[in-house]
Amino acid sequence: MSTLNSAMERKRDRLLEILSGYGRVAVAFSAGVDSTVVAQAAQLACGADAVAVTAVSLSLAEGELDEARQLATKIGIRHIIVSTQEFSDSNYTKNPSNRCYFCKSELYSRLTELAPTLGVDVLANGANVDDKGDYRPGMQAAVEFQVRSPLVEAELTKSEVRELARYWDLPVWDKPATPCLSSRIAYGVEVTPERVQRIDQAERFLKQLLNLRELRVRWEANELARIEIPSEELSKILSPALRDHVRTELHSLGFRYVTIDLDGFRSGSMNGVISAEQLLGQ
Repeated sequence: MSTLNSAMERKRDRLLEILSGYGRVAVAFSAGVDSTVVAQAAQLACGADAVAVTAVSLSLAEGELDEARQLATKIGIRHIIVSTQEFSDSNYTKNPSNRCYFCKSELYSRLTELAPTLGVDVLANGANVDDKGDYRPGMQAAVEFQVRSPLVEAELTKSEVRELARYWDLPVWDKPATPCLSSRIAYGVEVTPERVQRIDQAERFLKQLLNLRELRVRWEANELARIEIPSEELSKILSPALRDHVRTELHSLGFRYVTIDLDGFRSGSMNGVISAEQLLGQ
């Protein structure tokens, strides 16, 4: 187990104090580093009064649910799996720039309905301080459903969350961000079950082929796949043999065009098309 400096010890203690004050709490648990740290802290602070809830839908990448189960077992927290139906909402599938708002509204609505059955009084998410500086329309849904953000309340940044995860010996401490598969689809291009499935297949294929942990296959208009990998790894995919292999595989998955983004991997690159007015109005 790693150690914490005095400043981080204070933040750890503050996080536990905040969660203890919630009483009976349900944590929206995706198996990402942020929600895993909140789940661990909730278990330490609230014991049997804490529950981790993982939402399952078509936009969840393969393997994420199994990882959530394993992490919940390691933490020792009660774990519930629920199905969400955001793909039944045309506001979501039309894929506007605030698509995430409709997804989170569906999730928090479902958790609110289940709260009496789960025996909880408070819902908590894994938002951290750094998320406040990004375009996060889902945060508005959290406000509307009175979902608490203990990492924000404890003033923890993403790097500090990772530090806590390492301190608690959580294997996801260095896990790359894993946003939902729908986030790979360009705004205005319809989100469909077939498209998110093909994206998942394409990313798993590329990760195995290139031995990379983090990359994106972006679905642009006209069935175009825009592949983002770290800039320092571009030479791999541009070699003639691999390039032809990638092109053939992605065409077989239904992409009409296959491109390599020379700017490399950028988390949240789809938000580059959002206007300043939209960002200010989030």
